[in-house]
Amino acid sequence: MRLIDSHAHLQSDPFETDRAATVEASFDAGIERLLVPGWDAGSSARALAMALADPRIDAAVGVHPHDASACSEADWAEIVHLAADPRAVAIGETGLDFDRMHSPQEEQLANLRRHLRLALDTGKPAILHCRSAAGQRDAQDALLSELRAAGFGGSPSAVAFGTRPPALLHSFSGPVDYAAAALELGLAVSFSGLVFRRGEEASADVARLVPGERLLIETDSPYLAPPGVPRGSVPGFGGRRNSPPWVRVTGEWLAQQRGQSPDSIGSGLVAAYDATFRRPSPG
Repeated sequence: MRLIDSHAHLQSDPFETDRAATVEASFDAGIERLLVPGWDAGSSARALAMALADPRIDAAVGVHPHDASACSEADWAEIVHLAADPRAVAIGETGLDFDRMHSPQEEQLANLRRHLRLALDTGKPAILHCRSAAGQRDAQDALLSELRAAGFGGSPSAVAFGTRPPALLHSFSGPVDYAAAALELGLAVSFSGLVFRRGEEASADVARLVPGERLLIETDSPYLAPPGVPRGSVPGFGGRRNSPPWVRVTGEWLAQQRGQSPDSIGSGLVAAYDATFRRPSPG
């Protein structure tokens, strides 16, 4: 089965002692595309450094909604600078999180808006985190509203992206009609180990809804470990540390939901990744 991991925070502290070995293990396990996204200026710079050092790795640069209130103007200027590098293939991880609320809503919204503008300016898709409190959908509805207001699904995104997805719903969570509305705007959708958690049952229906050319998978390493990942003693990280090779579990789940063979789903995932992100030519 061909594999991708469209979202792995390999620059984060839980990989500090074995980062190089984890990267090699990922490619040895059959990962063909690997994207490392930032969550603030420092982690974005580290993601880009990884991509510059290893042409097999792609980077994304941005500020997570958790960090929106901590992002200074100098930090944002650094994100804009990093986004100009060809090895940065996407803008993010950004978005809205109205569940944990580490930053006030208005600051999250302002942070999201400038990321959406940067995505349109650079022609690099936005990677979007979106979470509401249990039983709510306010973040999903707000995200759709912001996307429409910014011109996603209209002529601004058509000019910047053509037929490519202008944004990606990372680690999908939400109701089916939210996914359908995002697909109408041209977005791609990525699934992670979150699909195995209670309360995320709608993801199975969404997995069957997404067109194959806009369907991706990810680990969100070191988080969201799928079934089978053992507990380990990683300094500074409690629980089960996820890593890119475990994306196979989500890939097999996705194939089952869509009634496809592992070979068929895998080839489609690689093609969808390449259709979403403009990767620089080797050398």
